[in-house]
Amino acid sequence: MSSRAQVTSLEALEAFRASLIVYITRAQRVLDEVSDEVTRTRLWVQDDQREHWEREVRRRARIYEERQGELFSARLSPLHGAIQSEQLAAQKARRALDDATDRLNAVKRWGRQFENRVEPLAREVDRLRDFLSAHLGRAAQSLHETIRLLRDYAELAPPGSAADPSSAPSAVEPGSPPHNPVSPS
Repeated sequence: MSSRAQVTSLEALEAFRASLIVYITRAQRVLDEVSDEVTRTRLWVQDDQREHWEREVRRRARIYEERQGELFSARLSPLHGAIQSEQLAAQKARRALDDATDRLNAVKRWGRQFENRVEPLAREVDRLRDFLSAHLGRAAQSLHETIRLLRDYAELAPPGSAADPSSAPSAVEPGSPPHNPVSPS
């Protein structure tokens, strides 16, 4: 058994760490886009669409009232052929008003339901963003530290090598008399 760790590729760890950082960056970007889209959709449903259909209801109600007035005038008129076309116009205006009212009610309902249906999912997106930045960010930092420690460890000379002073061979060979640098004369 070897007394030395067998680290074969620091480059593989560095590549994994780089890929992890890229993943974290891309995932956070996607989650930011999702959050932005949720906000845009909320504003679109609760403000833009509600205001649009409120204007449409008022406009179509005005048109319907005009058609009703024209029908009333046609009934008072001695020409009976005009009554039928005015009735059709009034019915068409009424259907358009009903359609706009239904759409306005649907948008209001969606606005009320938006928070209940979307907010739990939006909170999950926020939790995932927190996980990415906290846990995976710490993992990338830990990998960086591990790579640094392994690189330092790999640079150490193994015991018994020429770079290790404790294992340098002594000047005295076994079985020979010790060498005295100062000879008595």
